[in-house]
Amino acid sequence: MSDTREERDDQPRRSRWWGVAIVGFALVVGLGMFNIGRLILRPKPEVVAVEQAIAASPALQQGRDLVTKSSDCMRCHTMDLDVVGPGFMTIAKRYGDRPDGVQYLAGKIREGSVGEWGRVVMPRHPQITQEQAELMAGWLMALKPSAKSDTDKR
Repeated sequence: MSDTREERDDQPRRSRWWGVAIVGFALVVGLGMFNIGRLILRPKPEVVAVEQAIAASPALQQGRDLVTKSSDCMRCHTMDLDVVGPGFMTIAKRYGDRPDGVQYLAGKIREGSVGEWGRVVMPRHPQITQEQAELMAGWLMALKPSAKSDTDKR
């Protein structure tokens, strides 16, 4: 029995600091991945500002509902990607500085257009009233990024 104990004493001891270092490293990596995921999923400040403005205005809410739920706009448009037609954010950026932007877009919604965005045809929507078209255009214009967020990117 004493031989086995002596044999064990002759073997080098495994240090525990390697295990502690590996666990610490895994913890740091896990927390870093969590933080990156949180930053990716966090909405942009300009999106939060637009959502707050829409929530404060019943007319903008009604315009959003007309575009997203009561019409066929979402067949060709998305919020920020150019699919068949331009994205709503792109439209807001292009026409946001026009003083007559709401009336201009309302006319394009009702009457349609060709050649404004390349070879894409915007069909007419005569079933939409002028008032509805203005509500829809007002919501689109509210999506325009603020001048402050444009300067922050530079």
